Amino acid sequence: MKLPRRKFLHLAAGAAALPAVSRFAWAQTYPSRPVRWIVGFSPGGSADIHTRLIAQWLSERLGQQFIIENRPGAGTNIALQAAANSQPDGYTLVTITSSNASNATLYESLPFNFQRDLIPIAALSRGALVLEVNPLVRSKPLLNSSPIPRPMPARSRCLLRRWHHQSSGG
Repeated sequence: MKLPRRKFLHLAAGAAALPAVSRFAWAQTYPSRPVRWIVGFSPGGSADIHTRLIAQWLSERLGQQFIIENRPGAGTNIALQAAANSQPDGYTLVTITSSNASNATLYESLPFNFQRDLIPIAALSRGALVLEVNPLVRSKPLLNSSPIPRPMPARSRCLLRRWHHQSSGG
């Protein structure tokens, strides 16, 4: 088989560049150093335990340590501010819960912008919130005393009704 000169030069240049390209790609593996993960709650709570379990899994999978830093207080705003003020290099993560989203509307002036300064990278869990009361309190179930708002999606109304029927035995 006869190889044209131009094709030979292309192959030779590609072969010469291959080690440099693989070294460049190898240098950009993530994480190449320990990752700091901030949790806005005290140790031992559900957000902390969930974060620690995921951090352990990531450490085993990626071969780098994930350091959990608990920074409770101010409705988790202390943790969010620490994350927002950190270097934007991907080595500081923060656990976000539903309370963080509501804080943006509860506090008039925050030293950070929740939507601008932080970027979501993964949804770690989903959960349901349930409103409960002591059984000695004489009250009607919430669904019987007030109509379900119409802007709620039909699927949510259906799930809410189904849960209500299952929990009340009806």
